Amino acid sequence: MSALHGIFVPLITPFATDGSVAFDALEQLARDVLADGATGIVALGTTAESAALDNDERRAVVDVCTRVCREHRSTLIVGAGANDTRGSAAALAALGPEVSAAMVPVPYFTRPTPAGVVAHFSALAAVSPVPLIVYHVPYRTGLDLDADCLRALGGLPGVVGVKYSAGGIDGDAIDLLSDPPRDFAVLAGDDAFVSPFLALGASGGILASAVLATRQFVELADAWSAGDVARARELGHRLTPLSAAAFAEPNPTVIKGVLHAQGRIPTPDVRLPLLPARQASVDAALMLLPRLAGAVQ
Repeated sequence: MSALHGIFVPLITPFATDGSVAFDALEQLARDVLADGATGIVALGTTAESAALDNDERRAVVDVCTRVCREHRSTLIVGAGANDTRGSAAALAALGPEVSAAMVPVPYFTRPTPAGVVAHFSALAAVSPVPLIVYHVPYRTGLDLDADCLRALGGLPGVVGVKYSAGGIDGDAIDLLSDPPRDFAVLAGDDAFVSPFLALGASGGILASAVLATRQFVELADAWSAGDVARARELGHRLTPLSAAAFAEPNPTVIKGVLHAQGRIPTPDVRLPLLPARQASVDAALMLLPRLAGAVQ
């Protein structure tokens, strides 16, 4: 479980001017966030526009991330799975041995019962070659699971954590964090709420905006872990506006706009149905970065 503590950065998929994946830029982003202290990276998450990539592109993205994590001896989480059990099992079976864990969404659109969700993950855990992280994101899946259901999932052999992305800190989050299953990592998935999640005992966070300020998010997690409440609060207050600005338009459009403005990716392009972020949204996020530059001690 030590591999699931700290800050994990879900990487965007950068595109070249011809629309192909810019693999050199992807590799450099992975190296940058790991050099700045991230525990690991997430490949093929929602931030990566994974649904808009073809199978060859997905495999190549995972290959790049695997190589970088191997060199850094860092944790690699890969997004996998769909809204049906058989298809999800097939996606998991394709993962290589160097993948640390798979992040699997709660079945979306089909809206099974909580018992069906538990049965789904039980079946997947029985065949998966890697441990599973439940991706709980009710505003995308349409399923708002309560703390008891999440505990049942956490009690399954092979299920090692949850990315909790309910759009805030609700009663079920507090309930779960007050009594989580043994060896089960609760990872904050809503960037703007990571500081209070860490204060309540979360193991870390999977945070898209951390690609823009990795060192500061890492220090935030370290400060809460060390009990340095004053420092943690200061960093949390500084980082929350950046996270809000990064999600002012559909993820990852603003983040890509900022990375392009910084010269870190060749274009700000996204694939339809997403559209590039408005320049005003990108500029608003860029304006917040200088005040973070001196935040790391």
